[in-house]
Amino acid sequence: MWILASSFVCFSTVSFAEDAAEKAFTNELIECTAYYQISSEAIAAMNAPQMKAVGERLKTSASDAQTLASKYRGAEQVEKDVAAAKQAQVKKLAGSNNLGGLMAQYKDACKTLVDDPQKRLDYWTMATM
Repeated sequence: MWILASSFVCFSTVSFAEDAAEKAFTNELIECTAYYQISSEAIAAMNAPQMKAVGERLKTSASDAQTLASKYRGAEQVEKDVAAAKQAQVKKLAGSNNLGGLMAQYKDACKTLVDDPQKRLDYWTMATM
């Protein structure tokens, strides 16, 4: 009986850690989706033909991050969460079109996340144990 109870506790702990890891991972994906959307929209607004390819890559990365987040959280909720994250990030810009602050915070981390999502999920799994 004691072995069964301790097994249940272990499974509960593992399940909790997985839930926490997935939540943290999904939150990062949502932040990155918002960042990529803001960046791609800013580049599109520049109307600079030489930047079109960059804007398209950012748009694709936004879509990829949002699709991945939807695997862990309902698509409708992800859309709401992305909208909230986007609003918060735009607020950080304080009316400026300078994306430097957002880029400093998100550019490298989001690229790594989208390029190798399993590695980041593994990180969160270990960090939340």
